[in-house]
Amino acid sequence: LDHSEYMMYQIDQELSSLPHPNTQIIPIVSDVKMGDRLTQIFQEHHPHIVFHAAAYKHVPLMEHNPIEALRANVTGTKNVLDACVANGVGQFVLISTDKAVRPSSVMGVTKKLAELITLNMQENIKVSVMRFGNIIGSSGSVFPLFARQIAQEKSLTVTDAKMMRYFMTGREAVGLVLDATVMTRGGEVYIFDMGNPIKIMDL
Repeated sequence: LDHSEYMMYQIDQELSSLPHPNTQIIPIVSDVKMGDRLTQIFQEHHPHIVFHAAAYKHVPLMEHNPIEALRANVTGTKNVLDACVANGVGQFVLISTDKAVRPSSVMGVTKKLAELITLNMQENIKVSVMRFGNIIGSSGSVFPLFARQIAQEKSLTVTDAKMMRYFMTGREAVGLVLDATVMTRGGEVYIFDMGNPIKIMDL
């Protein structure tokens, strides 16, 4: 389920090309901010596990759009959880961010609130929170921006040449999420070992 028609089309094409003929793929274009619609979708499809990654992630953009950040990241999370509980979903996994730790931005605060809402639902559904740093190439990642700047022979927009960040690939992130989903007993906040920080200039 995605609110972006373009992203849903890409995901559907990618999954449909995989050699798993007995797996049914149902692409749904919808929005986590629409609680009633989510309830209808869950009543129709009866998911067992929900991986909730829908969020606005761009820190500077959300500083200018705090109401939309709250609607998507906080209300959207609550809507998905409510639909899960109302329809007997067994497990809910929130994909969060390291920016929810001592948050200093609108985006970080909204993700922290989403974590608290999730953990508060533990009595009704098995929940877990998984915090990540930067996933190379993901939606909201700085990596594609740097790649474009290099391709256009422009200066890199790095705030500080000494700045260091943790990075991992999408494949690594998905593997960790699946491992933790199997291990969880409910109510945990997972903070993954992302290896050593890398200088953004070196990246």
